[in-house]
Amino acid sequence: MKRISVIMLMFIALNIFSQEKLSLEQCYTLAEKNYPLAKQNDLLLKQNTIDLEIINIEKLPKLDFLVQASYQSDVTSLPFSIPVTTVEPPNKDQYKATVSINQLIYDGGFINASLTEKSTSLKTQQKQVEVNLYRLKEQVNQFYFSILLLQEKSALLLAKKKQLETTLNEVKAGIKFGVLLPNSDSILQAELLKIDQQLMEVGLNKTSLMTTLYMLIGIPVSQNIIFDNPEINTKLNHEIERPELELFQLQKENIDASEQLIDKKNSPKLSGFATGGYGNPGLNMLDNSFQTYYIAGIKLNWNVFDWNSTKKQRQSLQVNKEIIDSEQEVFELNTAMELTQQQSEINKISAFIASDEEIIALRKKILETSRSQLKNGVITSSAYVTELTNLFEAENNLSTHRIQLQFAKANYNTTKGF
Repeated sequence: MKRISVIMLMFIALNIFSQEKLSLEQCYTLAEKNYPLAKQNDLLLKQNTIDLEIINIEKLPKLDFLVQASYQSDVTSLPFSIPVTTVEPPNKDQYKATVSINQLIYDGGFINASLTEKSTSLKTQQKQVEVNLYRLKEQVNQFYFSILLLQEKSALLLAKKKQLETTLNEVKAGIKFGVLLPNSDSILQAELLKIDQQLMEVGLNKTSLMTTLYMLIGIPVSQNIIFDNPEINTKLNHEIERPELELFQLQKENIDASEQLIDKKNSPKLSGFATGGYGNPGLNMLDNSFQTYYIAGIKLNWNVFDWNSTKKQRQSLQVNKEIIDSEQEVFELNTAMELTQQQSEINKISAFIASDEEIIALRKKILETSRSQLKNGVITSSAYVTELTNLFEAENNLSTHRIQLQFAKANYNTTKGF
């Protein structure tokens, strides 16, 4: 699985550099794969495998080896003597070596309950990692659309610069033939220098944001890469499909598994045992010699009364369930309020875009008239630059609102879980 993820990342990286383009979805994928937290999934799985092996060891026979030498101050002896028969008391120095085997026969389902609890715990922890990684989308949205705004602003500045250069050539021709006053081109040249400064500022800001985005997605972003301007579709309703909802459910399932484990803890446990030994004395305490011996049997262990400890533990887990239900209600309420605000933002920006388009249409007509007037010496270069700047600001507002609309939709989808 890890190898497949690495191959996928390499494919995405090669695809990015070959196309010199980067999409929002690619950034989502790269951030989730490269963020250090993503490594926890493999670590959690590795830890769980070890924990399951430890639990399964309980099913295997246990082997104990004991060697003991002791000296005691007194030993058992008869308080009277029997005629003719001599009964020697045990030696005060005693020795023994034993090997004992214990095999669990029946545990009331405790081991299986432990395995189930570990498995549900793994799913819960992995879902928590998924939740944390999902929240990276908000950061990706912020950086991606901020870069996109600068990218569009740079394109508009270059278009404005090109138009100014064309007009400047026309003005210089007018000056040459005496149609326009000398120095009429100075204002245009100053405006071009100002645009170069703005392009430099935009470039530096974009580089800073791209460097931060690189740290997040883990792949170098070339200055030549074009960020796709996405067309995001969204359904304006409050249906939530966030991974947090699955996490809440898994947390409750984990509590259910813990309850089963507690119930099985006090179940009767049946095991068999066998001990073989060699010592002095052996099982016959009246024989002061080294002997071999063995003991075999079965034993039943059942904690019949635990002073209501199990009941109180179940009550505590039930309270935990209620806490999780409360946290889920809070999450759903906060998410619904956030979606309402984001939907209002989407509607507001959509209205702005409609008026922006009308403003641009009017500004283009005004600029065309101003350009004709400038060529004929009716208005000054300053007046033309003012109208050109007004058009640029209108186009910049439209571009900004369009990107903000996609940004708002992306945030809306992220909040919903789509």
